[in-house]
Amino acid sequence: MLYKLLFEVLAKSEGLGFFRVFGYVSTRIIAAAITSLLISFLLGQWFIDRMRNRQIGQQIREDGPDHQQKQGTPTMGGSLILFSLVTSALLWCDLANEYLWVALTITVGYGAVGFVDDYMKVAKKNTKGVPGKIRLLLEYLIAGGALAYFYFGGVIPEQIQFALQVPFVAFDASWQLPAWLYLPFATTVIVGCANAVNLTDGLDGLAIGPIIFNSSTFLIFSYVAGSAATLMILNQGDAGITLAQYLKVAYLPGADELAILCAGMVGAGIGFLWFNTYPATVFMGDVGSLSLGGAIGALAVLTKNELTLLIVGGLFVAEAMSSIIQVGYFKWSGGKRVFLMAPIHHHYEKKGWAEPKIIVRFWIVSMLLALFALATLKLR
Repeated sequence: MLYKLLFEVLAKSEGLGFFRVFGYVSTRIIAAAITSLLISFLLGQWFIDRMRNRQIGQQIREDGPDHQQKQGTPTMGGSLILFSLVTSALLWCDLANEYLWVALTITVGYGAVGFVDDYMKVAKKNTKGVPGKIRLLLEYLIAGGALAYFYFGGVIPEQIQFALQVPFVAFDASWQLPAWLYLPFATTVIVGCANAVNLTDGLDGLAIGPIIFNSSTFLIFSYVAGSAATLMILNQGDAGITLAQYLKVAYLPGADELAILCAGMVGAGIGFLWFNTYPATVFMGDVGSLSLGGAIGALAVLTKNELTLLIVGGLFVAEAMSSIIQVGYFKWSGGKRVFLMAPIHHHYEKKGWAEPKIIVRFWIVSMLLALFALATLKLR
């Protein structure tokens, strides 16, 4: 909305040409990050107080690590993240951009599923929330519907519709999967990422830190993929090539608007971390973990980085795999365990590691994985 006012209206008025700066994605990236950060900061304490007054607090399981001191801590803080993120996106993004609406549909849709799940657990005192099979079905329907529109609605160039981009290898549009295989694969990437983030959200600030690193990484990926700016390469004469072509990744016109969405996620995440850092005064709940996880998965698919997500989101992958291995081995062995407790952050708690130590070390691992993922842009 502000983009349209500042760039398409005021910038064309006499004497107000300096507003043309808002036509640049780079300017709006900064504006979106600041906007979502300020919203989170300004509304954070008010939100916490409101949740506390309504007695909307976290219920702590008794069969896990000793976290009983956290009983009753206000939860559903992901609602604040989602509000900050969506508001900044609507203010600073080009609302005619279809990449944006596909990503927002998945993000908000998953947030709605998480909100209902949290509400049933906390307000209705239903400890199970939305049944697992129904939740998975809703997640697949939301992601599958959005991706069907994305791929068959003419949003993405047809010649690279179902192509896979392999990390550390120059993009080749001929590496295409059949539609009947690619769509379930891409949908599963989003669903899997959402639930992996949900599993990671078990300690104060543990999930939101890697979300910030992941969002920052996809900010760069989406900007590179969609930027129409050309580079003049000396050894190629006067011919200009796009940044994506120079780095040998898929060129996706319009995908750079997703960088603004990523910036909003970074700002909202940092603002929320102010209140969620150890010892947390608010938890994000499923409304936050599912929406943010779905957003990261959607960004990976929309920018053709489905496989690179295994690197940048490696921490989330490890958390999910530890739970899968634990459950599978428990059933296969008749009651034996690989880890003291899963997901894996609880394993280290059982080993006696202090909660802040686990959190910060997991953040460091996530940051290193993000840097490694960014290296795939140049090492091809």
